[in-house]
Amino acid sequence: MVTHYYPAVSPVKVRSSKEQQRHQLERDMERYLSKGGKIKEIPRGVSGTDPVHSKGHQTVLFNGPRQPERTDLSQVAAAIDARKHKPRRQRLTPRPSRKLIYDDFGEPLRWVWHD
Repeated sequence: MVTHYYPAVSPVKVRSSKEQQRHQLERDMERYLSKGGKIKEIPRGVSGTDPVHSKGHQTVLFNGPRQPERTDLSQVAAAIDARKHKPRRQRLTPRPSRKLIYDDFGEPLRWVWHD
């Protein structure tokens, strides 16, 4: 019979602190440099992407053609809404309504038609 060992699952996710992340990043950089990797220095203020020579991702917002200006459609929307809600017709002659009459103790007594 084979039994499997399952480690206890912690209900709380352990998050690394900024200090741990900094040390991890430094270890990764040291490992990269020790294997012969080189880090190229770029002066401050220079963008990481060159929009003239690179074929990478370019933001359409700044590099693409200008979008045509928006047309104000608030009057058109108001006209459509006005057609949706037709005005109610007024009755030419008012209808009689029923009124409930109560006795002295607040109990309903009878209905009376009221003009």
